[in-house]
Amino acid sequence: MAVHSGGPSVAPASDSRPADIASKGWEGLYSDWSSDQEAFRRVSWGKTMMWIFLLSDTFVFSCFLIGYMAVRMTTTAPWPNTSEVFALTIAGHSIPLILIAIMTFVLISSSGTMAMAVNFGYRRARVRTALLMLATALLGAAFVAMQAFEWSKLIAEGVRPWGNPEGAAQFGASFFMITGFHGLHVSIGVIYLSTVALRVIRGHYESSGNYQAVEIAGLYWHFVDLVWVFIFAFFYLW
Repeated sequence: MAVHSGGPSVAPASDSRPADIASKGWEGLYSDWSSDQEAFRRVSWGKTMMWIFLLSDTFVFSCFLIGYMAVRMTTTAPWPNTSEVFALTIAGHSIPLILIAIMTFVLISSSGTMAMAVNFGYRRARVRTALLMLATALLGAAFVAMQAFEWSKLIAEGVRPWGNPEGAAQFGASFFMITGFHGLHVSIGVIYLSTVALRVIRGHYESSGNYQAVEIAGLYWHFVDLVWVFIFAFFYLW
């Protein structure tokens, strides 16, 4: 005689899973393998291409900074003191790195205005978005102007890419290469942001209601700001 327990009978968990998988067949297998494609399908081509560009640019700047550190640690000639080289005399007092500090403040502030521009862009506030983007471009232009002043000051003191009267010759090569390459990125960003801002103010994105171009421009600008933080730490503070 069979004896039944009072509790409900529970089928093993493993019994239902093979049947479930079998019921899906090849369609289930295809769905599982294409899950990554489904996840990335929501990302636009413009944003994807910008991320790929920024990743490649990260490798370039990393090579520059690693090369700078290698040169700095292996050179036998004395390396100039950056606090003295980049000091400015104001009211008879020599203030170290004052111009670099102002440049850093200006560029970091531009990240804030760019973030607000992206926010207002997704709210479809056309005028505010354009004005904030133009303000960001203006701050970037001010940064480039101060960098040009810094370059002219060092050139007047005799610093060249192939020589340096105050110590290691590699100092001039490292300075002009790293800051010049970054300044080129900032200059391109100023033109880029100004172009997108003009398209926003003219209502180019109103018909589609898609302001993703503002976000893509913001990705580029935030990357430029982040790179400057590393340059500031490795080149000016070391």
